[in-house]
Amino acid sequence: MPQIAASGTANAADSLLSANKPTTVSSVEAQTFGGANAVDGDPTTRWASLEGVDPQWIAVDLGGTATITKVKLNWEVAHAAEYKIQTSADGSSWSTKKTLTGQNGGIDETALTASGRYVRIYGTKRGTPYGYSLWELEVWGSREGGDNTPPSAPGNLTSTGTTSSSVSLQWTAASDNEAVTGYDVLRNGSVVGTPTGTTFTDTGLASGTAFTYTVRARDAAGNLGPSSNAVQATTLPAGPGDNITIVVAGDIASLTNGEHYETAKLIEQIKPNHILTVGDNQYDNGTLAEFRAHYDKSWGKWKSITHPATGNHEWYDNLNGYKAYFGAQAYPAGKPYYSWEAGEFHFVSVDSDPMDNDGSDSTQVNWLKADLAANTKPCVVGYMHHPRFTSGKYGDNAKIAPYWNAFADVKADLMLGGHNHHYERLSPLNKSGAIDQTNGVRSAVVGIGGDYLYKERTPRVGVEKYFSDSHGVMKLTISGRSYSWEVIDTAGTVRDKAGPYSCR
Repeated sequence: MPQIAASGTANAADSLLSANKPTTVSSVEAQTFGGANAVDGDPTTRWASLEGVDPQWIAVDLGGTATITKVKLNWEVAHAAEYKIQTSADGSSWSTKKTLTGQNGGIDETALTASGRYVRIYGTKRGTPYGYSLWELEVWGSREGGDNTPPSAPGNLTSTGTTSSSVSLQWTAASDNEAVTGYDVLRNGSVVGTPTGTTFTDTGLASGTAFTYTVRARDAAGNLGPSSNAVQATTLPAGPGDNITIVVAGDIASLTNGEHYETAKLIEQIKPNHILTVGDNQYDNGTLAEFRAHYDKSWGKWKSITHPATGNHEWYDNLNGYKAYFGAQAYPAGKPYYSWEAGEFHFVSVDSDPMDNDGSDSTQVNWLKADLAANTKPCVVGYMHHPRFTSGKYGDNAKIAPYWNAFADVKADLMLGGHNHHYERLSPLNKSGAIDQTNGVRSAVVGIGGDYLYKERTPRVGVEKYFSDSHGVMKLTISGRSYSWEVIDTAGTVRDKAGPYSCR
């Protein structure tokens, strides 16, 4: 836990009341942007609301009635241009103590003379097109009596068992001057459970993946104690024969959003044999300088096992940065499209931007047809940045139909795409976009690698699973002539499981 230091010009008797206290929020952009991040004393973690929606708010429970003298806010780029500072005795009825307008972000420090147990920052006008995002929310003042002593740290945290999707934990009870009322169980730094006893089973996890856990205690006044020892536990493999693992994602390294560092942590845990990217690896223009400054510091650790596809943002630099960064593995035959093989699977990386821009790409289409005709593997997976069919922001893309149709003609098993910043699994669809279990191609959109997520959606037939509230990766497992996948978000939660499917 980062050390929380005093700041600003608080009176000598004042103290930081909000540190690690319970929070509630109106919304979160993604699971890793929860309200607890704003009161954890760590200036690198943040709360972020949904984008493009007013009003939004975050409230903190000080644990008892307090005299409040100052509120200090450290805004991320997505700041409030107008907001209210409110207090409450019960967390239900709110009184506005200060209204601020014309704000420009950064650090806001506001003196108050107020009393209450709860403090709420109520944003009424965004300063950017995004949402509201706070690195830190500090409430200063003094508690009016009551319990100010936190519990001790729980002891002897151990893992008592694992399955392919769960980890069981136990620990020694913490002590408190009054009484411990419950515990926070943290997986990789995020709270995943709040049991009242000294055991917990974390479920819905990715198979064959390592997780780190700590536990801390709370009392009735909301005081939060220090963390226990950390323990690492690894879930069991999904099953025998699952010996080739491939991480899949696209729309990865943003210049302003650090979530690609969080998705890279998933790669570290999964330890894949290969990485497959579905374009827009690096924003905004895919220059070599951008690749070196961002992608290389997160996903770049695994460049040697990465099989990338191009995106429209790489084309903004005419693929110069993309080609210079990835080298021959992205241009194995001197072209930005290629095929490779793993086990019984034939993978084809398609450069979909020329067709999306110009509506014609006969050279690549002819190469694709020839490559698929020459393939001797029983299983075929294609991937490209622009999906042919999707319910996401950009919708179905008829311009790239020739690529899709070439895969449909050979009854390919799976098509993967990005461009739309969400996750989506679709039933096998034929060339017309209708569900067709016999002639259709199964597909998924995996645009959740790190850049800002999209909320726009137009429902269409064939969508089996959809989410756009968290970043993450697909863990694709191939075994013999079958395949399956799990989609894991940055909180370590499995958001979708698909398969196993048999190759055709």
